[in-house]
Amino acid sequence: MTLPASLDEAVAALAAMPAAVPVAGGTDLMAAVNRGLLRPAGLVGLGRINEIRGWQYQDGHALLGAGLTHARMGRPDFAALIPALAAAARAAGPPQIRNAGTLGGNIASAAPTGDALPVLAALEATLVIAGPEGARREIPVSHLLAGREMLAPAELIGHVSVPLLHAPQVFLKATGRTGPGRATASVAVVLDPARRGVRCAVGAIAPMPLRPLEAERWIASLIDWDGERAALAPEALNAFGEYVAAACIPDPAPAADGTPGPALSPAVLHLRRTVAALARRALGRALS
Repeated sequence: MTLPASLDEAVAALAAMPAAVPVAGGTDLMAAVNRGLLRPAGLVGLGRINEIRGWQYQDGHALLGAGLTHARMGRPDFAALIPALAAAARAAGPPQIRNAGTLGGNIASAAPTGDALPVLAALEATLVIAGPEGARREIPVSHLLAGREMLAPAELIGHVSVPLLHAPQVFLKATGRTGPGRATASVAVVLDPARRGVRCAVGAIAPMPLRPLEAERWIASLIDWDGERAALAPEALNAFGEYVAAACIPDPAPAADGTPGPALSPAVLHLRRTVAALARRALGRALS
């Protein structure tokens, strides 16, 4: 294993060994290796790169190092900065996973159940990509998660730029009956009073987080942004939850002759109800 001391050294190592795989916490990588899904020809360890293990402020944004662990993001000082991301980090799994797993690894692996992903989508975060010869480029996190801008073999996620909204934000997730673990559904809701907007992202139910944009615009139009209290009636919260769930898990399309499509299975209906409940609760907590 190669152990570079800087991002540029890590990029150079990957350029010299195109078949090598970068590894930080290794929680997803080693799971894939243990299942026989991956046999890397070499590893480039990122654990000694101090520049990606903290964060700094930059033009109204927090520039988060890709090497930040879930445990570090779960601490109170980080929670005061980006509450929803801290909540997602605390929900990422047992202590051994939170201590090892990193923000950059969560993004790079792009597993649908990654807890940070819907939060980053709702926050409209931007990735700072490190390339050869000191090159840096920025792409929206949603583009990478959708596979529209794949990383080149000698590129790494160096930092994540997150707008500091200084407004309520909530992350909630549902897990299986066995207790805390991988999400069956998750929802992040972020309020943006400066733009009088509500952002919502639903995770774990699709290959990438889903943004119900029409539901966002509809509920934002009902909020009294200039009033002392922005709370909504329970009926509006319920309608928002149903709107989000139907947008993310729609009914099957009718046939060409107009015949209704098949009914959703009980499992899918249960998942839709779960998403509706999470969205309703998340928005209610954000507004309270």
